[in-house]
Amino acid sequence: MTKLELVEQLANKAGISKKDAERYLDTTIALIQEALKANSKVSLTGLGIFSVKEKKARIGRNPKTGEQVQIPAKKAAKFTAGKELKAILQA
Repeated sequence: MTKLELVEQLANKAGISKKDAERYLDTTIALIQEALKANSKVSLTGLGIFSVKEKKARIGRNPKTGEQVQIPAKKAAKFTAGKELKAILQA
């Protein structure tokens, strides 16, 4: 499902305009991004938890040349599915 399809379905189910649905979705995404940037968790009951995972620096290997490459430490977004979502996927 693309963002456009999600906006259309949100507008239909909520009985609002597509413009309002897109604004609400964009605002929700921005709030989640701000929370993750501040290193906070976002817990959405029925869906799951968005969090930030710190990855340590490590040594990798260039698959083409076999040469060792230093991979720097970084932060990555992590999503953990909640109990309800897992149950829906298993049904």
